[in-house]
Amino acid sequence: MGGTHNKEIDFKAISLFAGAGGCSLGFSQYGVNILAAYDVCKEAVDTYNYNFEGQKGRIEDLSICDFRAIRDSLGLQRGTLDLIIGGPPCQGFTTAGKRSEDDSRNQLLANYVSALKEFYPRWFMMENVEGILTTINGDFLVDCIQGMISLGYTVYMKKVYMQEFGIPQRRKRVIIVGNREGKSFDFPRPITMASGRIYKNGSETLRDAIADIEEIDIPEINHIRKKESGIQYERICALHEGQTMKDLPKELQHKSFAKRAARRVCDGTPSEKRGGSPSGMKRLIYDEPSLTITGSATSEFIHPTQNRMLTVRECARIQTFPDEFRFFGSDPQQMQQIGNAIPPLFANQMAAQIYMCDQKASKSFPQGLMWYNVTKSSAMSPALAATCHKLDRMLVSNQFLF
Repeated sequence: MGGTHNKEIDFKAISLFAGAGGCSLGFSQYGVNILAAYDVCKEAVDTYNYNFEGQKGRIEDLSICDFRAIRDSLGLQRGTLDLIIGGPPCQGFTTAGKRSEDDSRNQLLANYVSALKEFYPRWFMMENVEGILTTINGDFLVDCIQGMISLGYTVYMKKVYMQEFGIPQRRKRVIIVGNREGKSFDFPRPITMASGRIYKNGSETLRDAIADIEEIDIPEINHIRKKESGIQYERICALHEGQTMKDLPKELQHKSFAKRAARRVCDGTPSEKRGGSPSGMKRLIYDEPSLTITGSATSEFIHPTQNRMLTVRECARIQTFPDEFRFFGSDPQQMQQIGNAIPPLFANQMAAQIYMCDQKASKSFPQGLMWYNVTKSSAMSPALAATCHKLDRMLVSNQFLF
């Protein structure tokens, strides 16, 4: 695991698409000096500036900004920054809805490469949802990596299963790390391996995350157990641990339930064809990691033992935010910040790994895609196989595909 340093290390970074600051929190706890953080959402920037010293969060539309002007405003010369962290908003590639190549948020991948060009940091870490692997035949992803390589970066990519790293949540994300000095990078080793719904001893569970506050309200941290009524309360009471809306009796079904419950997300299915969350309302299982926390979690996820939905603070805990971390905006705005965040605990481990690899003496690797790992499955969907074929053609010769 990563560790918290008591003093700042000699590593300077900026955070792009910073949101509430989950990634910044993990990296700053390790000792990385975050010079500035940028996001278009005012409420997210308010959250950032409350929780981090120095008012370093700045409102910026990164889809139309001038990255050279941003660099100049920080007094940085090209190539003097150690690290860029953060990833473009995931909604353009998310599995939770139909998306298309015309979604303007997809252009933010190209903007990220533009930021790398202007700042030219020694390292970068970019995060996104797994849907990026197959949206529009994987072309957005491939073009992005090609852009990184053209700037001189050695690139490593992996689909990470967050529950393997002490996060009490089944959350899959694609992480891309690059270095322009040819240094090798190894992703942190999982704390405990997981496969499907099989968890070994040591896995963090929902119970570990929220059990100590389930019986009380704590308004100052937005842990307020909301009482449901009417048919919504009947639906909640009817579901047992692990059950979803498809398990409701006919008289409690909503007209949209049948369509949503029939959806099945398969590994590698193009995100533009998935059409939405397959579960919707679901009672979580206490002794397993939670389902993925999204901006809709407080309206979809039922507490495992109480007849209510999760609170904002419970969702923040599942994302590994500490209770003293305060969120600003309405409840839906706070949930969007929480759902979009990189879990700070995982970010901390990535900070430790990047710094360790930076300090190691290693031979200089050529620019290019060194290796990638995008599935645990022995079989691939046609969509994912097509993307992997394109990635294979980019691999540096004589390197192993993990």
